[in-house]
Amino acid sequence: MANETGAGSGAQQSDESEGGRVDAADRAADLALRALVGVARTLPYGARIRFGGAVFARAVAPLTRMGARIDENLSYIYPDLSDAARRRRARAAARQAGRLLMENYSSTELARRMASVAPTGPGLPALAAARDEGRPVLLLTGHFGNYEAARACLVAQGYEIGGLYRPMANALVNRHYVATMQAIGGPIFPQGRAGTKGLIAHLKRGGMAMMLNDLYTGTGVTLPFLGRPAMTSPHPAEIALRTGAEVVCVFGTRRGDGLSFDVEVEAPLPRTDALKMTRAYNDAVSARIRAHPEQWFWMHRRWKRKWNRGEGMEPGLHPAELPSRRSRL
Repeated sequence: MANETGAGSGAQQSDESEGGRVDAADRAADLALRALVGVARTLPYGARIRFGGAVFARAVAPLTRMGARIDENLSYIYPDLSDAARRRRARAAARQAGRLLMENYSSTELARRMASVAPTGPGLPALAAARDEGRPVLLLTGHFGNYEAARACLVAQGYEIGGLYRPMANALVNRHYVATMQAIGGPIFPQGRAGTKGLIAHLKRGGMAMMLNDLYTGTGVTLPFLGRPAMTSPHPAEIALRTGAEVVCVFGTRRGDGLSFDVEVEAPLPRTDALKMTRAYNDAVSARIRAHPEQWFWMHRRWKRKWNRGEGMEPGLHPAELPSRRSRL
């Protein structure tokens, strides 16, 4: 599930829930999600995952702004795709999102399945050495394939992996969204001053943590992502340099059966400076997307320009570059 942030919609009926503002639209979205997951959980695992994919591809994406966002981003990155090819890729991306949602709301079974998967990749020796020597590791990944499948696989191999997450805009959904991450294992820290402080302390004790850094951030720097300028946070690299953590990219790539994953651990990023390391991370994620474009979350407004109420925006921008309306799906 995409964990985008945003301001409230301004509905009149609202209250506070666990530190976040909740309105009528939030309650409706939470009830719809709970109903969807509840129905899906009556199905066997394989049927449940396929059901989630079908619902997102055939209903959620076409009936919400998700579908428009996916189409805008695909046309921006792949301008030469025919309309028919772009529609096929958009449906596949929406299907991927629904499957991921159901997998992460089936965390116990996902973890059990991933326990039988052997991770591969040139970074495995460095990862094992860091664990044995009690040195910190920051595992970087993105909204590609299933990042929780990758974490579950490594946890089953004896690694304790926490993480820093960006809270959902909808506080009601965020409550059970966080529970899916906690079920995999390892300490989980919310984005923000307190959460970052906890993550840094965890790393300084020699811990391991996973972060996703492929979303827009208005406080970031402009770096290429899939060949287009995108606001990217240098914060993970800065944390790694501050704590002495090894930075390793890891990815859980969905196999052709739609249910299984390959988990690949890349060689550690060279310790240079935050800007170079962040660009290397962008390149690593971009390479994965180019190889399997349908497995990334194209509904993120990854390439939008820095939000400034639209003031001073040059004319002729592609819709993918425009500042977003502050609203939820």
